[in-house]
Amino acid sequence: MRHLNLDQLRTLIAIADLGSFSAAAQALHLAQPTVSLHVSELESRLDARLVVRGARGITPTAAGAALVERGRKLLRDTDDALDAVKRQAEGRSGRVRLGTSTGVVVDLLPQVLEALGARDAGIDVEVAILGSGEALARLAAGTLDIGLVALPQPPLRDLVFTPWRTQPMMAFVPQRTKAPRRVTPAWLAEQPLIFNDATTHMYRLTMEWFAAAGFAPRARIELNYDAAIRSLVAAGYGAALLPLQPTTDAALGERLQVLPIVPKLTRRLGIAHRPRALLDGATLRVLEVLAGFRQT
Repeated sequence: MRHLNLDQLRTLIAIADLGSFSAAAQALHLAQPTVSLHVSELESRLDARLVVRGARGITPTAAGAALVERGRKLLRDTDDALDAVKRQAEGRSGRVRLGTSTGVVVDLLPQVLEALGARDAGIDVEVAILGSGEALARLAAGTLDIGLVALPQPPLRDLVFTPWRTQPMMAFVPQRTKAPRRVTPAWLAEQPLIFNDATTHMYRLTMEWFAAAGFAPRARIELNYDAAIRSLVAAGYGAALLPLQPTTDAALGERLQVLPIVPKLTRRLGIAHRPRALLDGATLRVLEVLAGFRQT
C-alpha cells in the first residue's frame, strides 16, 4: 500500500466535520470534483469505503471514522514538524510553548504578551498552566520551550535557570476579620486557612514559614488557582498566604485585607529553558522580552 496523501486526508476530515462534499470543497478552496477524487483515491488506496450518504448528509463509515481520528493527530504532528522547521529558519515568526503558574498568567503575562506583540507580532506564544514540577518535566522532554518556575530548583541537566522576579508574600484576610497590622504565624495559624495543594512549591514555602515558628496548621480548602483563593478570602471563607500581585489585589481591595507578615517571606520566580545554543530565534526573542520584566 502506498503512503497516505495528507491533502486527501485533510479533505476526508473536512467532509466528516462539515457533512457534505460541497461544504468541504468551499472550506478547503477546492473544486467539488477534486474533493470527490480525493475520497475515491483514498478508498481505493485503503480498499475500504470511508463515507456514506444518509439523511443527515455525508457521514464516515466505521473505517472512515477510525481514519479521521488518527488523521487529526497525523495532521497536527505534520503541522508541528513544519512549524519547527520554520521557527528554526525565521527568528521573527513561529510558535513558542510557555508554561507558567496561574498567578503569573493573571497579573504579569498579559503585559509580557502585549510587549511581545508590539515587537514581534509574528510570534505565537502557546501558554500552558503548569506547576513548576510539570513545567520542568516538559522542558526536559522537549514539549515546552520556556518555563516560569519557582526558585530554588535543584540543578537539572540541559536546563538553564535565570532569576526573574521576587514577590513579597502577604497575608490575605477577609475584610470583616479583625487582624493585627502585621500578621504573625501564631495569629494566622488560628484562622481558617486556604492553601495551594501539597504538591506545590507554594505549599512548601508556606509550611516552612509556619514550621520555623513552631506551627503546622491544616488547610480548610486546598486548590491551585491563586485568583480563586483570593476570591474565597474576599468571600470570607478563610485567610491565605500568597504573593503580592498589585493588579489582581487592587480589584479585590474593598473585600479583603492585604497585610504584611512577620517574619517576612518572599517567593522567587525564575525562567527555565534549554541552553541558548539549542534555542530557535523565536524562543530567544521571547526570552529577551521576559528579561525586560525582570525584578529581583
